[in-house]
Amino acid sequence: MKVISVVGARPQFVKLAPIAHAAAAAGVQHEIVHTGQHYDPMLSDVFFADLGIPAPDVHLGVGSGSHGVQTGAILGALDAVFEEHAPDWVLVYGDTNSTLAATLSAVKLHLPVAHLEAGLRSFNRRMPEEHNRVLTDHAADLLLAPTEVAARHLADEGLAARSVVVGDVMTDVLMQVRDAQQGRPVELVDELGLEPGGYSVATIHRAENTDDPARLRMIVDALSTIDHPVVLLAHPRVIARAQQHGIDLDAGSLVSHAPLAYPDLINAVLSARGVVTDSGGLQKEAFLLRVPCTTVRTETEWVETVELGWNVLANGAEEIRDAVGRAAPQPADAAPYGDGRAAERVIDELVRRAR
Repeated sequence: MKVISVVGARPQFVKLAPIAHAAAAAGVQHEIVHTGQHYDPMLSDVFFADLGIPAPDVHLGVGSGSHGVQTGAILGALDAVFEEHAPDWVLVYGDTNSTLAATLSAVKLHLPVAHLEAGLRSFNRRMPEEHNRVLTDHAADLLLAPTEVAARHLADEGLAARSVVVGDVMTDVLMQVRDAQQGRPVELVDELGLEPGGYSVATIHRAENTDDPARLRMIVDALSTIDHPVVLLAHPRVIARAQQHGIDLDAGSLVSHAPLAYPDLINAVLSARGVVTDSGGLQKEAFLLRVPCTTVRTETEWVETVELGWNVLANGAEEIRDAVGRAAPQPADAAPYGDGRAAERVIDELVRRAR
């Protein structure tokens, strides 16, 4: 059996790692198509080395562009790839333009599509990611839900017959990386002279937080007035927008820094007092590491992190400052994202359901 994984952005590379390892262990032929949606090496190539992922079999190199341009470029390039490689399954990940484009290409070629991380919903139709995940779920043949909540969303949309709960593959790789980082020095702490447990790690990259200069300025101003250092791991989108509008990313408590390799990021979060983000992946990673998270959005797909007290949604400057300064909640043993063996279940399902 041959599976082609289509990936193009940082969270997808993290999810790809345990899938690649599980496929190899099961003797499944697994090929990787890298769309090039994230073209910065720190957001792309380095993940393959750090997480032990085989080099991509195909690299489309689409680069940046508007949603339509980027999605169209990927879609246009994938038809020939799928026809040449003739997979038994096309496996798509999450909610990016790469996800939607690969799904559309595959279904029009009558190739079975499995959607990893199916059923997540923010119920915010202004988010391009929401359109991508909903359209993908309704076109895909197999919906691999990470949680029972996600499975309920799929059932509500009439998709229960195509759905199965497998757990969250990011939990798989996070547990492995966390264990490998235990006891290792934190390079970010040493480099910036930080106190372990005395700083927060921040990532802000979503269009709704970066494209409006007034909103980006509000977020930056709020983080710059926190009572402890906040290290902003600056995505290329943030740097470009800040330079364009004259926003200083190194003011007050705020310190900008290049993105970290995934193991270094996890190590930095393990040593932090908190996380500030608009990333779905980092919200969940913070929860799994039991580090308080402040999410700069009005909603989250990972509702369990909020319900269990480890994540707070903050939309305005005062909300952000209050949330980042809060104390950690009481420890919890809840494990809504599985036992760290989701990737094995994904491969088992693909093998069992192969045509």
